[in-house]
Amino acid sequence: MKLPWLTPVLDRPGPFVSLHLDTTRTDPNAAGQLEARWGQMRSRLAADGAPAELLARIEDTVLSPSPIGGRHGRSIFASDTDILVDRVLPVPPAVESAHRGEFPHLLPMMRLIPFAVSQLLIVVDRAGADLHLRAPENPSITNGPHGLGEHASVEGGHDELHKASVAGGGQHGWRTNNFEARVEDSWERNADAVASAVEKNLRERQIDMVLLSGDVRAMGLLREALGRESRARLIEVSGGTRGAALDRGPFREELIRTTEEFIVARQQELATRFRESQARDGASVGGALEVSQALGRGQVDELVFVSGHEPAGIEELLRGALATDAAISALPEDADGIPEGVGALLRWRDDATPSNSIGSMSGDSRRE
Repeated sequence: MKLPWLTPVLDRPGPFVSLHLDTTRTDPNAAGQLEARWGQMRSRLAADGAPAELLARIEDTVLSPSPIGGRHGRSIFASDTDILVDRVLPVPPAVESAHRGEFPHLLPMMRLIPFAVSQLLIVVDRAGADLHLRAPENPSITNGPHGLGEHASVEGGHDELHKASVAGGGQHGWRTNNFEARVEDSWERNADAVASAVEKNLRERQIDMVLLSGDVRAMGLLREALGRESRARLIEVSGGTRGAALDRGPFREELIRTTEEFIVARQQELATRFRESQARDGASVGGALEVSQALGRGQVDELVFVSGHEPAGIEELLRGALATDAAISALPEDADGIPEGVGALLRWRDDATPSNSIGSMSGDSRRE
């Protein structure tokens, strides 16, 4: 994942305050617990030299009720005079932390990169569709204020939606057949209108998952109306209904399950791609020293690290990746085949690039 919004942190001199905390408020006692945890963090930051005025501004931000429901967290990076980055996290950090030092403390947030998934949920019926956009910094699938989430409705405009009943007489023969043909045509035209809106969103936005739910017949018509590439990206989710609540009940559980499966599959694909590039001596390097050298030469396209098994110098490697516009990805702690817990997929390689063959590396057990 590319992280251009972290540029303000790289462009300023230290010291920096780095704060990573769980801001979930699903429990009635959560607000009081958050206030107590922040109070302890504030005391530590003040003892480390953070200005009182800055800490007061951070407190106002941290303790203000969030419009976002469900489990989530927050990362804040600040200089002594300004809050540089204030980011909602799709899940709480594994470990809360507050740090003040010469460089920002990036790792707690970077470990959550796999969960930063953008989604377009399409809930269709035969009249049109509701489109719901979930951004990585907004865990809620429903609309939120301040630009954190958005949704739109698409109405096809063709309203002959219901076929005639063949029971009871009076609607038989060619008249009924002609009416039913008009109904089918209305459904198809409505599907075309929805498809146009979906294609526009996919062209203009970076969307990881495209989820489709709703009326079965309308789902089929939308599939037919979409282009081949968009059609191939659709992931069907059962249980969605236009105008119904999306963040509760069985449908919410189905969304969570589908998203978790997508995250696992994407991490597995990345780990496999790295291992295959290593095995064929392709465009990758593994190990802290090799990755550091590649970063220094501007070769790294994507930095990959294993959560919980990062090398001692991971913070410097993360800053190097951000400074050279490299993507950063985190793998689960049980991922194997990543020497010393860090590797890099390269933009290019030459004779001066360290060998990326695992078999050619030293006997360090963490490298094999």
